[in-house]
Amino acid sequence: MGITVKGKGKAISRKRRHFRLRKKISGTTTRPRLVVTRSSRHMVAQIVDDTVGKTLVSASTLEADVRALDGDKTAKATKVGSLVAERAKAAGIDSVVFDRGGNKYHGRVAAVADGAREGGLAL
Repeated sequence: MGITVKGKGKAISRKRRHFRLRKKISGTTTRPRLVVTRSSRHMVAQIVDDTVGKTLVSASTLEADVRALDGDKTAKATKVGSLVAERAKAAGIDSVVFDRGGNKYHGRVAAVADGAREGGLAL
């Protein structure tokens, strides 16, 4: 039985890729999942423990200190990655599983991962 996906073109493809990815990736208490959500304007990164279904840490470009940054969207995505890593370290999280959300691993999605690595998270 397959997945039923509503939408058009690229959205359907991204949802299919994300469904395929989520069959293999799951966050645990010892190694939660770093979820990256990308829209045309913003990036959101959350660290989720799938065993209890709870978001442990999050960061986004919607926050005032990230919005105030000068630079392009990729620079802001890198800042989101470093912010989520900093907050994860404060919560006692050292290692995560990276969930790219069905997006290709390049550009802003890769920038979030690089920022998290620079912040000390092991992906």
